[in-house]
Amino acid sequence: MSESTDSNLSRAEVFQRSTKDALAEWAIDTSIDPFSIPLKDLDPAHPDLFEDGKQMAYFERLREEDPVHFTENSQFGPYWSITKFEDIMSVDSNHKTFSSDFRRGGISLGGMEQPEGADEFDLPMFIQEDQPKHDEQRKVVAPAFTAKKIMALEELIRTRAGTILDVLPRNEEFNFVREVSVELTGQMLATLFGIPQEDRHKLIHWSDCVQNLSNPEYFETIEEGFAELWKCYEYFAAVWQERKAQNEPGEDLISMLVHGESTRDMPPNEYLGNILLLIVGGNDTTRNSISGGLLALNNNPDQYQKLRDDHALINSMVPEIIRWQSPVAHMARTALEDTELGGKKIAKGDRVAMWYLSGNRDESAIDDANEFIVDRKNPRKHVSFGFGIHRCVGNRLGEMQLRVLWEEIMKRYDNIELAGEPTYLKSSFINGIRELPVIIRQ
Repeated sequence: MSESTDSNLSRAEVFQRSTKDALAEWAIDTSIDPFSIPLKDLDPAHPDLFEDGKQMAYFERLREEDPVHFTENSQFGPYWSITKFEDIMSVDSNHKTFSSDFRRGGISLGGMEQPEGADEFDLPMFIQEDQPKHDEQRKVVAPAFTAKKIMALEELIRTRAGTILDVLPRNEEFNFVREVSVELTGQMLATLFGIPQEDRHKLIHWSDCVQNLSNPEYFETIEEGFAELWKCYEYFAAVWQERKAQNEPGEDLISMLVHGESTRDMPPNEYLGNILLLIVGGNDTTRNSISGGLLALNNNPDQYQKLRDDHALINSMVPEIIRWQSPVAHMARTALEDTELGGKKIAKGDRVAMWYLSGNRDESAIDDANEFIVDRKNPRKHVSFGFGIHRCVGNRLGEMQLRVLWEEIMKRYDNIELAGEPTYLKSSFINGIRELPVIIRQ
């Protein structure tokens, strides 16, 4: 058993082991060909692989040689990697055997079984709950994401996208992530929460904090990171009281939580957890798909030309971008009983990682899976949104933002040109792009 899951360590010590100490203890050379590493030593979850953009070859090998793969030693402890499309669907659809409960480790590698009692590192959220609580809380916010509600937002998204694009600099380099991807998703988050637009940057900041809790370049200690997240609670506690005092319930997400039968009595840490879930779910996934789409078009100029020639291809390109980028790299589960998958015996209590970005490149399930094709015939065949009860509740809104943004981009710009190498997020959970330098030559 890895030290990172030693039951004698406090949760703060466990988190810390996954930051500074891990840099030295689990350092790897990402330039090494993964096909030259002994199979038993393959650790595809190492964050350095994602930061250096070297992860995909690891999953290629696992799909070919060991699609249900056990890594015994890692900074996250022992875990199974599920790398093929059908196996991922099998795990994701079987919530009775594979638990998402944060008390058993939750939805990302690095989670650990929780003792009784809560502390400042416990942030329950409905995506990290099993039945029946998961469905009870998800149903509270689901009405915000119906097809009718999403369609009503289209013109607002279009207006905002146009405003963002019209003020972009010409003939000088800028960071597309910050100026476009983050700006559009931040504005939409503020609308969904019903808070002032000038506070949208706080939402983006807290989203970034969540993704960088284990990055010692961002936070020196885990306590420092969580202290920043509790500022998010302070902000939304005030919003909660404001919405609770209103005579008529509003249609924003906070009003829904305030009046929802299963959410109105949440303790502070659970309220914060669900707020952070909605922030990250509404920001990181869409923003990285926006950025990843532009990167994919620049890296595949023939596909960019197809799009220039026929803007109607945006409809098939949007789900293709989401497949290609796979903004959530993995979702983790914990086995509730002994089971078998792909001829391997998974024991009760084992941690299991469903690698969505690998399933989306599985050529046994998706034709030409390693090609970015804007006019793909069946672009919605991907696992980026998950399956079963945990399928992404905001997937329609994410797709709409991408579609409308690209419709507005193509009205204005024949080419947004890559001006340098992207900078990736140091995370094996969110497959993220921190910086994308581009230039618009006009």
